[in-house]
Amino acid sequence: MKTSPQPIFDNLDYWSDPFLNPDALTAGLSLKPEQRWDMAHSAKFLFSYNGSTATFNAYRREVERLLQWTWGVRDTNLNKLRREDIEAFVQFCMDPPPSWTGDKQCARFRNHNGQREANPEWRPFVISQKKNQPEVHSHSLSQKALQAIFAILSSFFNYLIQEQYCSSNPVALIRQKSKFLQKSQNREPIRRISNFQWDYVLGVAEQLADADPEHERTLFIINCLLGMYLRISELVADERSTPVMGDFRVDHDHNWWFHVVGKGNKARMITVSDAMLAALKRYRRSLGLTSLPYPGEQLPLVSKLHGTGPVTSTRQIRYLVQSVFDMTFEKMRSEGLEDEATELRSATVHWLRHTGISEDVKLRPREHVKEDAGHSSMATTDKYIDSELRERHASGRNKKIKREAHE
Repeated sequence: MKTSPQPIFDNLDYWSDPFLNPDALTAGLSLKPEQRWDMAHSAKFLFSYNGSTATFNAYRREVERLLQWTWGVRDTNLNKLRREDIEAFVQFCMDPPPSWTGDKQCARFRNHNGQREANPEWRPFVISQKKNQPEVHSHSLSQKALQAIFAILSSFFNYLIQEQYCSSNPVALIRQKSKFLQKSQNREPIRRISNFQWDYVLGVAEQLADADPEHERTLFIINCLLGMYLRISELVADERSTPVMGDFRVDHDHNWWFHVVGKGNKARMITVSDAMLAALKRYRRSLGLTSLPYPGEQLPLVSKLHGTGPVTSTRQIRYLVQSVFDMTFEKMRSEGLEDEATELRSATVHWLRHTGISEDVKLRPREHVKEDAGHSSMATTDKYIDSELRERHASGRNKKIKREAHE
């Protein structure tokens, strides 16, 4: 396919229930009868994940790519795909053609004259271009991305089997997934920023807030991401819940907790440290509010700067934090801290959560950290305990390559 594929599925806000109105999502699309069946089954599968925007987006990405490849490259339909087709699709995803790749994140659809239309700038794959890094000209998939393809598409085909649309799961029939997925005997280090880098990041955020009250929100967001290990999705409103000031609650012992609905629609309570409570007070004072929220206060935790209501886009949060990372990079480099600044260039917003957990697990009982982080098992929390790696490196640090003459 030399032409760029068009997006298929819009954001959930613009969906009708495909079980009640199966033709709504195909309006305006030029599809063959067999493709309409593919579309209908795919939409019903995706709609079952409407309880979590992040999960829906991940599943939509993989299913949409498969549909575009099946129709536009293979010129066939989902119920005709076999094992060798899926292997070819994975190879295609590992090295997509230029017509399938873009250099920036774009919305799939946009408003035009009161209607939703496909965004011609959107592409199924995006070449990540981070500021201050060498330009990248080709797309590559990480091991996690490859794992997501196999896991999501296997679940998708199992669904199609249950719906009697497919007779077998071609993903499950791939016997040598090791051709694509690497196996490692080592536990990968948690990706985080150092304490030294964190001090600089926080210092830059505080300088921004001191200079411009609008950046008090930026400072508060960064404190939440590290101080309470929040995921970005836990700061924005979605169809399940809206984080509000009243989610900070005090118990009868005068201890403060933050109540949040997180990954997997699981509700949890997070310990609010004295430092985090001070950050909350500063943020609220900048908004002209009382120092602490009152019970049941419904003011959004992170409000829009322009207009009313809560922030609903994780992309906006990412942009704010990434801007602070970029400014921190420039500040460190201007002060001669080239090595530390270079490491910071690879950082993403989620690293703040990793950093907060990694630091706390050194000092607090790991059961407490597990509950605050919302980990489903202790094994996940244990990944943040890097004492074994430190000891392993210390034992090998003084190994000799060139022996002394007297030895």
